[in-house]
Amino acid sequence: MEWISERRPAEGEKTVAVSGCNRGIGRAIVERFSKEGYNIVACVREASEEFCRFLSDLSLREGVSCAYSIMDLSSEESINRCIKDIVGSKIRIDVLVNNAGVVTKGLLQMTPMQSIKDTFQVNFFGHVQFTQGLLRLFVRQKGGVILNMCSIGGMDAYPAYVSYGCSKAAMIYFTKTLSQELACHGVRVNGLAPSMTDTRMREEMGEAANEEILRRTAMKRIAEPKEIADLAFYLASDRSTFITGQIVRIDGGM
Repeated sequence: MEWISERRPAEGEKTVAVSGCNRGIGRAIVERFSKEGYNIVACVREASEEFCRFLSDLSLREGVSCAYSIMDLSSEESINRCIKDIVGSKIRIDVLVNNAGVVTKGLLQMTPMQSIKDTFQVNFFGHVQFTQGLLRLFVRQKGGVILNMCSIGGMDAYPAYVSYGCSKAAMIYFTKTLSQELACHGVRVNGLAPSMTDTRMREEMGEAANEEILRRTAMKRIAEPKEIADLAFYLASDRSTFITGQIVRIDGGM
């Protein structure tokens, strides 16, 4: 794990670990939590010079500690290295946000099985492995919050999104089951289910999908990453201490 800031987390301070935060929703979550005084552990596939500057500026502006660890969710070995990084750092992780993901599209009869497996690896299996590796921290400290980025795509059916939708549906069941297993340890687990959000994933989904989602949305607009980050912080905060096992839709009325 590489520390961007000179300061290290002090006793009594809170730390959030976020996967997939180079851009979009993950980056907005990092910014939101840092404004509330959380130290940051960013788990990213690659740490560009621009991203390191972002963390450095964030550290100076908000007065928090920032570090990154390389994690490629398509590689079990990479995930294990990131787990060892975090556990070996001996810092307390108060909140884990499993955010990274990919979107894939294609009718089932035209989708190779390997493509479906690859989607599940990044959107589901990788997060399960990462969470499992960090659970010892949450159980030992008898508290914490785990937030999983689900999707309305795991709840509502859309043609040509079978692999993406099924992987997100798996995350929903994972969230609900884990909340039952960890409640006795004082750990809350919830999921966020955004609709179309103004990120690069929106562009990857294509114009037709964008238009269809807008047609179904009462507010006739897409979400901003900041709005998803605000919900994530609420679910991690002491304002939601009796909420666990829930999948919270943030969809503008669908």
